[in-house]
Amino acid sequence: MMSNIIKQLSIFVNNEPGRLAHISSVLKECNVNMRAFNLAESTEFGILRAIVDNPDEAYDALRLKGIIVKKTEVIGVYLEDTPGALFLAADALGKAGINIEYGYAYVYKDKAIFFIRVDDPQKAVEVIGKEGIKLVSESEI
Repeated sequence: MMSNIIKQLSIFVNNEPGRLAHISSVLKECNVNMRAFNLAESTEFGILRAIVDNPDEAYDALRLKGIIVKKTEVIGVYLEDTPGALFLAADALGKAGINIEYGYAYVYKDKAIFFIRVDDPQKAVEVIGKEGIKLVSESEI
C-alpha cells in the first residue's frame, strides 16, 4: 500500500562551529542520502530536519553513532511553481481545521515540493487529496 505520510528525521545539532560538519560526516559514514532538509536554530542548538531515502535504517545508524535523532511524520505536497500555489494547499488545510506547525520546500526546474508537519497527518492527506493536489508518496523519496 502506498503511503503519503513520510518519515522525517529530526537531528539535534549543537549550535557551535564544526557541529554541522560533524553531523554531515556521520550521515555520509552511515550512507544516509538527504533528499530535502531544513536547519532551524536557536541560541544553544539547532534541529536538522531531513527527508532521507531510508529513514528507518538512517535512524538506527545515527542512534548507534550517538546522534540524538527523532522520527516525525510529515506530508509532501507537489505545488505548481506559480504564484498562489501555496495558498491552495494552506487554505484547504486551514478550512479543515488542520494546523501547519512548520514546513520547508524546494524547487527544481518546474517541480516544487512542500514538506509540512501538521497536527493530523492522516486527515491532511485526505483533505489535500480531495482538493486534487498531488501528494508525494513515501516510495518517491
